[in-house]
Amino acid sequence: MCIIFFKFDPHPVSKNAYRLILAANRDEFYHRPSKTADFWGGNNEVLSGELVAHFLTTDMDSFSYLKKVSTEGHLYNGFNLLAADLSTEKGDVICYYGNQGEPTPIVLAPGTYGLSNALLETPWKKLCFGKQLFLEVVEQSQALPKDVLIAQLLDVLNNEEAQLPDPAIEDQGREYVRPILSKYAAVCVRCPGYGTRTNTIILVDADGHVTFTERSMLDKDPSRWETNTHEFRLQS
Repeated sequence: MCIIFFKFDPHPVSKNAYRLILAANRDEFYHRPSKTADFWGGNNEVLSGELVAHFLTTDMDSFSYLKKVSTEGHLYNGFNLLAADLSTEKGDVICYYGNQGEPTPIVLAPGTYGLSNALLETPWKKLCFGKQLFLEVVEQSQALPKDVLIAQLLDVLNNEEAQLPDPAIEDQGREYVRPILSKYAAVCVRCPGYGTRTNTIILVDADGHVTFTERSMLDKDPSRWETNTHEFRLQS
């Protein structure tokens, strides 16, 4: 049960505005091996964790890549993919494909979106609640120092208020979810042995400067965390 909120504005009117603000939680079993995001590739030109590496190392644009994925979507269990081309010169494009929804990917219009364990913008209560918290922070983003903006977005991602009742979550999870429903129905999931173990914040400003902040659980212990930040400029 992961969750993502993002605001996409390819042509911000102010130099203090952001082209992309993204806040995401990775929920996983604590004992599952994982690595923090880092630079890799032949010239250390890719920053990512373990997943979706193929798109990041191809020359395909985001829509073409998701179109290719969609032809094989029926072969896999349910998944969602967001792919973006962020280019200062050509303009920014973000595309979405979910293999339980429309048969082909879509190009997203500028705006604010939320995604969890259903299709994009499916109005689960936890998603709507978290999206509203996210919007309240984003609306102040131009006036906030960057470190304060990141701290407030992390607060959104670590909100443990259960949003119940929500029949949609109960129906999807059935017997597995019901014993932990009060934890599962929050933006931040905190259960014994399972829950939110990574927070990610991505900021892209009007000039293409990227700040990538990742907060990761240490040693399967929800009381111990480390934070790493990478800063770089997008290739035009």
